[in-house]
Amino acid sequence: MSASTTADHAALERLQQRVQELEQKLEKLQKKVPEDRVTLVVFSGELDRVLAALIIATGAAAMGQQVSMFFTFWGLNALRQGKKLGGKSLPHKLMALMSPKGPEDLPLSKMHFFGAGAAMLRSLMKQKNVSSLEEMLQLARDLGVRLVACEMSREVMGIEDDELIPDLEFGGVATFLGDALKSRATLFI
Repeated sequence: MSASTTADHAALERLQQRVQELEQKLEKLQKKVPEDRVTLVVFSGELDRVLAALIIATGAAAMGQQVSMFFTFWGLNALRQGKKLGGKSLPHKLMALMSPKGPEDLPLSKMHFFGAGAAMLRSLMKQKNVSSLEEMLQLARDLGVRLVACEMSREVMGIEDDELIPDLEFGGVATFLGDALKSRATLFI
């Protein structure tokens, strides 16, 4: 074997090794690339903010994105279907009495005026053929938006399973982070 053939063979082996290293780096980078996902934290329990979250969620879902909405603390009120007092501790009864009974009872973040602001906004939405919060929530479900109720917040606030709309997922911060870490966009509303 000539010296040039040996050198060519060594260069080829170095090149193959380098290609293999680059392929491994590329594989690692591809695992870090976000997926076509959007994750929202719904912390607010105010009508206009929950509407904004649902508009973003349904828009993203309609564009083919996987969407996950993580409802925590006051945001859980958007998922309520009533409230119950029986069998609860005094602090949990008080929390239930002070909280909205469901999406139809959510206040506005500004200009609520003892419910007049929310009623006016709902009336204006109806006049302009804008879907209500309840319709948006159903649309989100129809589009496959993942609705997750925060277990810890639910327990702290004393909200029982039967006070929430059916077919929700329950999860904690690990559930949210698992979705957020794979998402192109993560929003806190």
